[in-house]
Amino acid sequence: MAVVILIFWVIFALLSVITAITLGLRQWLQRRKQKLHGSSENQLYVGLFHPYCNAGGGGERVLWCAVRTLQNKYDNIKIIIYTGDIESSPKAILDKARNVFNFEINDKVSFVFLKHRRWVEAKKYPHFTLLGQSLGSMILGLEALCKFPPDIFIDTMGYAFTYPLFKFLGGAKIGCYVHYPIVSTDMLRRVQFRQAVHNNKAYVARNPFLTWTKLTYYRVLSKLYRWVGCCSETIMVNSSWTENHILELWEVPFKTHRVYPPCEVSHLKQLERLDDTDEIVILSVGQFRPEKDHPLQLQALYELRTLLTRDEALWNKIRLVIAGSCRHEEDYERLRNMQDLSKHLSLENSIEFKVNVPYDELLKLYQRAKIGIHTMWNEHFGIGIVECMAAGLIMVAHRSGGPLLDIVETSEGSQNGFLATDAVEYAACILNIIHNPVEINTTIRNAAKSSVERFSEKEFEVQFLRAISPLFPKVP
Repeated sequence: MAVVILIFWVIFALLSVITAITLGLRQWLQRRKQKLHGSSENQLYVGLFHPYCNAGGGGERVLWCAVRTLQNKYDNIKIIIYTGDIESSPKAILDKARNVFNFEINDKVSFVFLKHRRWVEAKKYPHFTLLGQSLGSMILGLEALCKFPPDIFIDTMGYAFTYPLFKFLGGAKIGCYVHYPIVSTDMLRRVQFRQAVHNNKAYVARNPFLTWTKLTYYRVLSKLYRWVGCCSETIMVNSSWTENHILELWEVPFKTHRVYPPCEVSHLKQLERLDDTDEIVILSVGQFRPEKDHPLQLQALYELRTLLTRDEALWNKIRLVIAGSCRHEEDYERLRNMQDLSKHLSLENSIEFKVNVPYDELLKLYQRAKIGIHTMWNEHFGIGIVECMAAGLIMVAHRSGGPLLDIVETSEGSQNGFLATDAVEYAACILNIIHNPVEINTTIRNAAKSSVERFSEKEFEVQFLRAISPLFPKVP
């Protein structure tokens, strides 16, 4: 009995200490907010949480278009971007946004540089990576909150575990743009059926006990994910696939809005194609991240060469150009592995890697390429796919996620691209495009260009402002 009483008092003491620290931190943050915000009552400080704002990928396109949209709509706001890109100056970051995405951002943007971004990097957590990154995001979020508590907090990278901090400690209104849920029923299914993939190691898939442990871990994590996600007052999702999973996980349909990411379609649709050579360029656009599955593209090209063993002349005209951005050393290591794999498959003379290309050079690649390829399984949306289609490329994408549900249509009479699942199917689709009559390919290109207007920057701005309106005071 004495032991039970002792345990009770220990727990009570711990809870009391935690409560006291929480209340003290909240009061300190309120005083800090008053000090940093000054005496202006009408000024609103909007914090956008994007630790990798200088990465140059599709998520960063959403960020910068959101910044521009907010600046154009609201005169009384000051935008704060929380970033871990401490090696880059504000000018360098804004210059990259202009060069890569063609976005001009005015000077009403401030940056809060975070020194603890390492806590959200996957390499820090060889095991229980998702939980480690989620808890690590709370450390990073607390640093951001202490450095500058905002009035409105919008997460644009999916770090949902930061929401309770900014809501309950910082007193901010919370909004989020979800590109990809950290857990999904698809992930659970792959673990349950013991399929070895990049996020389910082979040794786990082979072991029944480890499989049960990982399933339990995912289910617990999904419960925590639901609680923190519900702290957001407005939830934006980027595709039908993401929407379906978020509705299942968070169960707040009245707060959930599908807002397709902004894609550069108007300018790309007007690009003049450069068909002055017989070269057949297959273009891949995407960050060098493991889930993008670039090795599948090399395998598809290898299978294509197998199909063309009797047509060496045609094979010599084919070239795969992989254009992508690298965020850090891990991405550069993946790039080196890709280059080694191309040599191992004897494809080095047919593949060209383009790293961190500026926007002007990317436009030239769009003009030269005839076919686009995208190989990520369950890609949440696929900005690169849309932009390739707008530029007149015939797209071959993975038969899953956003490409399947939102972007690529393969029905006869309305076809705007192709879908595939493995290297053999990708190779067959590419060969089909190469051998198609010009009239058929022209029809597919025109259908693709017509279909992408619903993913334009203008449409994003309209839907984004509609979704975030609950975070801003009502105008009389």
